[in-house]
Amino acid sequence: MSLSYEERKTTIMESLEKEEKVQVRVLANLLQVSDETIRRDLDRLEKEGFLKKVYGGAVKNKIHSWELPFDEKTTINQKEKQAICKAAADLVEDGDIIMIGNGTTPLDMISYLSDKKDITLITHSVPVMLGAMDSFKGRVIFIGGEIERNQKYMSGPLSERMLEMLRADKTFVCAGGISTANGITDYDISGSSISRKMMERAEEVIVLADHSKFGKTTFAYMCSITDASKIITDQSCPDEWKKIISAHGVELIVADEF
Repeated sequence: MSLSYEERKTTIMESLEKEEKVQVRVLANLLQVSDETIRRDLDRLEKEGFLKKVYGGAVKNKIHSWELPFDEKTTINQKEKQAICKAAADLVEDGDIIMIGNGTTPLDMISYLSDKKDITLITHSVPVMLGAMDSFKGRVIFIGGEIERNQKYMSGPLSERMLEMLRADKTFVCAGGISTANGITDYDISGSSISRKMMERAEEVIVLADHSKFGKTTFAYMCSITDASKIITDQSCPDEWKKIISAHGVELIVADEF
């Protein structure tokens, strides 16, 4: 009887753990299936973030531990981020208390909140706070703490202690990567820690992630995929990942083209 994908996946991952590299022909002989079946399995495992395909096989997925400086990131996937921000702002209702995390993705949310009434905004992001001072009509609460200069946000024990005193209806946080193997991750420990605290203090957690974040793992674990209430992405989100997110029981919102 032929093995199911999940059974083949277990064998492939065990082999990869031992050898750090697997070859299509060796796996095909081991599992008694065709080379083409193994190639399809490796394609799927790569999309799910478990490994990286190379010529003739696959290697362990590289963990992305280095993040571009904040100002450089603002020029990447700008249209996609704007579309995500508009879709995120559409979820905000009059009277909401919202938290917005750090990162370049949520920056444009502020401009799309102008028609909302009686909104309280809580943020630890310096750029979000400055943007809110210029154009946001609601109440702004800035979370203090130790500044992370490269990414322009506040974090640490003081930040988390302040968040413990507050509650929100919705929290909007960014993902550095999303994979089925490692969940939702961020580039640094302090960033992932304060994002988790913001998630704990909200009734609903909305994760903002453009298409480049799927199938990717960054350094610090933030949460499991199922900890998100909703994930907002752009039109270039891979179809495979639409199925994966749905299978986890999480609502995926694909933002309209901007």
